Amino acid sequence: MAAAAGRLLSFSKNAKVLVSPLRLSAVPVRRYSVEVSSTGEPITHTGQVYDANDPRRARFVGRHKEVNQNFAIKLVAEEPVTDVEARVVSCDGGGGALGHPKVYINLDKDTKVGTCGYCGLQFKQKHHH
Repeated sequence: MAAAAGRLLSFSKNAKVLVSPLRLSAVPVRRYSVEVSSTGEPITHTGQVYDANDPRRARFVGRHKEVNQNFAIKLVAEEPVTDVEARVVSCDGGGGALGHPKVYINLDKDTKVGTCGYCGLQFKQKHHH
């Protein structure tokens, strides 16, 4: 595979920017480190970063910002699709106080995979013939 060459663009005599071509990859990439802003502050899953003069930074005086790396959307995406025999499946998020209202998911749709709107679990009809 040939290496792509970058170009050096000059916007003024003091600022130069190295521009490289965009590389697309079909392989999903999982980062195992914390994304950090230019100020050294960890970035949350919502992209929350405060400027150096922002008064909301007062809550982090004398300590560092802790960011949970187990974002729910990543954990749900890692959950495998559940095969079921029926055309309609119900999902209550595990039931009890930690669940969600029971919903019924129709698996006869064109997508062939039904997704719970509350918890994101996916179900697929296993055809027996």
